Amino acid sequence: MKILFITATNLGDGILTTGALDYFIRKYPGAEITVACGPLLTTIFAPAPGVVRVIAMKKEPYAGHWRKLLAQTFFRKWDIVVDMRNSVLSRILWTKERHIWSVHSNAEHKVEQVGKAIGILPPPSPTVWLSDAAMVRACDLIPDGGPVLALGAAARWPGKTWPAENFSALALRLTAAGAPLADARIAVFAAPGEEHIARPVIDALPADRRIDAIAKTTPLEAAAALSRCALYIGNDSGLTHTAAATGIKTLGLFGPGYPVLYRPWGENAAYVSTPETVEELTGYVGYDSRDIKDSLMRSLTVTAAYDAAVELLKKQTA
Repeated sequence: MKILFITATNLGDGILTTGALDYFIRKYPGAEITVACGPLLTTIFAPAPGVVRVIAMKKEPYAGHWRKLLAQTFFRKWDIVVDMRNSVLSRILWTKERHIWSVHSNAEHKVEQVGKAIGILPPPSPTVWLSDAAMVRACDLIPDGGPVLALGAAARWPGKTWPAENFSALALRLTAAGAPLADARIAVFAAPGEEHIARPVIDALPADRRIDAIAKTTPLEAAAALSRCALYIGNDSGLTHTAAATGIKTLGLFGPGYPVLYRPWGENAAYVSTPETVEELTGYVGYDSRDIKDSLMRSLTVTAAYDAAVELLKKQTA
């Protein structure tokens, strides 16, 4: 049994398809699986059971990355091709069975749409496969010693980034004496290139309780480290989906985004959003995100986020 799984380029969209891959892994134990994904996702998919090859698809001009993938897959006979990119490639490969995510909706969550693409409802939840090496790195970064509050203070787009001072204020409030996570350590996560966003957050935290995870992990190592935390709070980002996929309690912060499509998925996940709609925040429909240079999240108060976090912490872990 040979399976080709083609998935996203960016971290968040890729994580949301991991449940589909997990479904085929469980249905066909012993299958040899090839995954084609963005370079950032290679560490996420490599440890999955049955994955014998991960092809990093770095975007190239004139669809060069698709031509390279064609050269690496065309002369093989596949039993199943699963395509989360709706590509022409998946339609010309020799295979006994195809599953292509070709119909997209703005009315249901992406995980539900992934489930429909493979014919499985309710949909399989996103997951991560934590390697031993990643867990060793996670234990170094998040050592034993009491609960840890994790913060994902960055995002790829400034408009979706909650102000740094709000993150630090929320963390201090949640870990104050008598608070739900009293005296907890606070870990701040961010990807390389996002240091300037996350550094003001960690600088405002008590030196004896802060854990610096800024630009220090691969996506898989970040997932492993997050799995050792009690609660994660973060912007609408790939890291937030990663946290939810580990199963820890995850609170997503939304403003100019679409929770119906991209809220963190799972029984241990929740979200809180600005009072305004996307259109109200941006000023008009069809806006150009490149015109937005600052946070559109300022109307989401620390109190609103605190209350949502407390409610999530009260829920019994699924």
